[in-house]
Amino acid sequence: MSIYKSIGKQYSKTRVPDIRIVNKLIDLLNLPKGSIIADIGAGTGGYSLALANKGFLVNAVEPSVVMQKQAVEHQQIKWFAGYAENLPLPDQSVDAVVSILAIHHFSHLEKAFQEMHRIIRDGAIILLTFDIRLAQKIWLYDYFPFLWEGDLRFLPLNEQINLIQRGTKRRVEAIPLLLPSDLSDLFAGAGWRRPELYLQPEVRAGISSFALANQDLAEQGVKLLAADLSSGEWSKKYGDIHNLTEIDIGYRFIHATLDN
Repeated sequence: MSIYKSIGKQYSKTRVPDIRIVNKLIDLLNLPKGSIIADIGAGTGGYSLALANKGFLVNAVEPSVVMQKQAVEHQQIKWFAGYAENLPLPDQSVDAVVSILAIHHFSHLEKAFQEMHRIIRDGAIILLTFDIRLAQKIWLYDYFPFLWEGDLRFLPLNEQINLIQRGTKRRVEAIPLLLPSDLSDLFAGAGWRRPELYLQPEVRAGISSFALANQDLAEQGVKLLAADLSSGEWSKKYGDIHNLTEIDIGYRFIHATLDN
């Protein structure tokens, strides 16, 4: 998570929780208000705050001080400094766990999943994750091919699921997140119909795959994209994407539950 010491400084400005993702989390949690939710890799606490505002109690776990400092205080959120592989929470102390677009930063996934399982009483583990192998190769990767190449480093979805099943004996369901065109949480694929977003340094700074990339390559892509948007070439090549209202580019909710 050391990357967020540098890229995390403006994170809360571009990574604004999307209400549709929040509502899906609540639907998958299927718990009454007042339940205790652990948010692992909570970042600046955007989704922790959204859940707290819906009546849940949240234990937010995040190793980055830079990220934690941007969090909005809320009486129903408790913050813990720590890593997913060694959660600073007691056994069976929460009703469910969520982790939103964070597991690709964990150093030992199987251990992290075992830790999530350890701290839950009997509720679900809910992850929002990503597998580029399930994605359409949209225009974004023509300008920034390193995004495609870099994301191939992350575990395939079926291997993520196997690790959860092996480490926790839970039943696991994968649910596609079809991205609407107006997401407020500007993660890597969020601007699929808004190419101009990727020209903004603050947007790229909030996307770890841009921050980890060779910055010369990133700048080359930005210049080419800016030129093609200005000349109309982008619209000529890719304008048909405006006919779509949502798209599947590899984002998935993982819903891991105990057999009753």
